[in-house]
Amino acid sequence: MSKASSEQLEKIRQQFEFEPYPQTPIDYSPKENANLMFIHNLGNPYYLRDRTVIDSRNRVILDAGCGTGSKCLALAQANPGAKIIGIDLSEKSIEFAKKRLEYHGIENAEFHVLGIEDLPQLGIEFDYINCDEVLYLFPDIANGLRAMKAVLKPQGIIRSNLHSELQRYLYFRAQKLFGLMGLMDGNPEDLEIEIAIDILKALKPNVQLKQTLRPSAEGENRNEWVLMNLLFQEDKGYTIPDLFDGLRRADLEFVSMVNWQQWDLMTLFEDSDNLPPFLAMGLPGCSTEQQLHLYELFNARHRLLDFWCGHPNQAKPRQSIGEWDIADWKNTTVHLHPQLKTSEVREGLTRSLEQQAPFLITRYLGASVPEGESLFIDGAIASAMLPLWDSSQPFTALLDRYLKLKPVDAVTLDPISVTTAIEQLQLVFQQLESYLYLLLDSQE
Repeated sequence: MSKASSEQLEKIRQQFEFEPYPQTPIDYSPKENANLMFIHNLGNPYYLRDRTVIDSRNRVILDAGCGTGSKCLALAQANPGAKIIGIDLSEKSIEFAKKRLEYHGIENAEFHVLGIEDLPQLGIEFDYINCDEVLYLFPDIANGLRAMKAVLKPQGIIRSNLHSELQRYLYFRAQKLFGLMGLMDGNPEDLEIEIAIDILKALKPNVQLKQTLRPSAEGENRNEWVLMNLLFQEDKGYTIPDLFDGLRRADLEFVSMVNWQQWDLMTLFEDSDNLPPFLAMGLPGCSTEQQLHLYELFNARHRLLDFWCGHPNQAKPRQSIGEWDIADWKNTTVHLHPQLKTSEVREGLTRSLEQQAPFLITRYLGASVPEGESLFIDGAIASAMLPLWDSSQPFTALLDRYLKLKPVDAVTLDPISVTTAIEQLQLVFQQLESYLYLLLDSQE
């Protein structure tokens, strides 16, 4: 490691020794936050890549740069039966992470004061690596990705993220300003934090940099917020091309954005079926990287470029669900996403059925849904899905239940054919599957 890299790591370590992150109360449990659990479910990227439903039991998960352990706890609760290993440069953070998981009764976990570059010292290979809010601190993101790849199982998956250069541009300007003023020469502490806030407060309301001030700058988490934004040591911003360049240099393959539906370029247009001719002709030929870059240039709303990746050539080619025929559907097992399999969601579904109202499924899980979009399921299909809250079901069993619930056409009163019923279920199930609300496992 070069002297410069060593000095940069030491600055980062000192910052988190002074103010371990995040300052989430030890008694807070993310278990009731379906969106947070959804994001940390390791089955999502496996399904998106391979359309394979996997069991979390006996999987080995690394939280690289675990801080005070709030993500370790979320990973443990979202993936029952998995072993959780957390590493971090900050000894204080590791101590708190241990206490957090002990408090919540998570026994299958261990922690190490260790840098990501030193991961091979553990002698462990991982099914899933979570590296949240860390990679952008590396002098070269490819080096961080290579270090994680070295301990990733052949079919394993890495989740990591980068700060968006386009969305956070004002914070990077603030960091440059305060760096010029000498507030980031050493390890910023109470005095430097106070000076930075006083300077921003003194600005007129129409000065751009004043927009960086948030209510958090006045609350009990003031130090944490300022250090993670205005005075964040080694913080850097990236674009989608930077991300894909890092993946190529680390010889890793992009799987998906973590909030993939919220990166859909077509959702930015008033009428996606009637685009300006120049776009209509050009967009179909764009690569995934190009489409994601266009999205961030049109609408830089995401603070994080949050992504999954893995070893190259591990994806299992599978026929598109849109190309399935009736035989494929009849050979399919339908799984409900684990984060929907709660008493709260089931009670909400039952209540909708009793009130003969459509079921608003996005009320309970909206992590993968584009902003402002709602998804309702009508009564007969919602009722047909009810057994999924008990166990996974063959598609044919749900089809039989649906035919009993809706035996005739509401307009003609003619009996509904099996083919028509399959088509009606298929349309809804395909939409639910696109958000991973349902996972479809066909014996192809």
